[in-house]
Amino acid sequence: MRNKRWSRRLLVPAVAVALAAVPSQAFAGGGTGAGGAPEGSASATGGAQNGGIQAQTKVTTTVNGGGAQSAKTGTLTPSNSNWTPPACWYEPSFSPKEIEATVKAIRSLDGLPFFGGIGTAVGDMLDYRYKDGNPYKNYNLDQQGKGMFWAAVKNPNRKDDPAANACDKPPFWVPSGQPPNEPLAVSPKVLAEYAYDELPIPGTDVKMAPTGASTVNLPTWIWLDKTKIHKVSVTASLPGTGLSATTTAEPVSLHIDPGTSDAETIPASGDCMFLNGAIGEEYTAGKANQTPPCGVRYLRSTGAGGPYALKATVTWRITWTSTTEPGVHSLPSGTFGDTQNVTVREIQSVNR
Repeated sequence: MRNKRWSRRLLVPAVAVALAAVPSQAFAGGGTGAGGAPEGSASATGGAQNGGIQAQTKVTTTVNGGGAQSAKTGTLTPSNSNWTPPACWYEPSFSPKEIEATVKAIRSLDGLPFFGGIGTAVGDMLDYRYKDGNPYKNYNLDQQGKGMFWAAVKNPNRKDDPAANACDKPPFWVPSGQPPNEPLAVSPKVLAEYAYDELPIPGTDVKMAPTGASTVNLPTWIWLDKTKIHKVSVTASLPGTGLSATTTAEPVSLHIDPGTSDAETIPASGDCMFLNGAIGEEYTAGKANQTPPCGVRYLRSTGAGGPYALKATVTWRITWTSTTEPGVHSLPSGTFGDTQNVTVREIQSVNR
């Protein structure tokens, strides 16, 4: 009879050490503090972190089209501070045969120096859940090809987020074609939210005229290059499941913060809208006496205080679509901005 007096608190560190000693295998389970035994697979990749065992996601992403035509890209900051893309979710990870193979590999650790008894102890933990009927019998081998064990995975972009440990269930069985009764199970919406983090948002280095230095009391024209500021989309897919979603970001407006209270923005709100495929209007010869649709008028020169830090921030509208869920759905808008230095000189006229 197996010894049921093993303390899980003592076994978790032993599990981490044991799994690290089996380089040909990959392991998964709930996040830190998970309430069950570790899990294994010979086909997925994973590892032991902070005492918890976890799979790595198989989700893949593709930037559609040419992506953002900019050497400098970044990620969005959601305008809703109470929302972030998911830090973890559950996805199909292991077949019954992979569970069985992993237990055998772990038990073989007993033949290695310094691991005597660990392989048996960890193998007994696994078998108690996945072989002995608590709740699975014989690793569900009679269901091979009829379903998968779903395991917790962390969003690679948010693996250090405390919320990544919210997926704390040990791997559980889901029959083929049957959606799991789990709110954090992977879905088109989860994939769309994951793709949110993957959007390569182009930098917002604005163009300005006059170039070199602005002039006190004269408007400085501001615009964004049409070839760089356009919609961007990313498709996230989970191979073998038919699940995918495409998340699209479209520029809405540019907000100008001149970097000093001694300035007036044009328009007064500082918000330049995306119109006719562009934000702002490029300055050309002959416009010296016109007011730009997007710009800033500095009222004081920079002088010895150094340049002003002008910040340009673009707001992006985010939507997603999926082949399995009809319609166009919304996600919180996001922002991304850059800062650049502006020198202002004390001259009342300028040739452009």
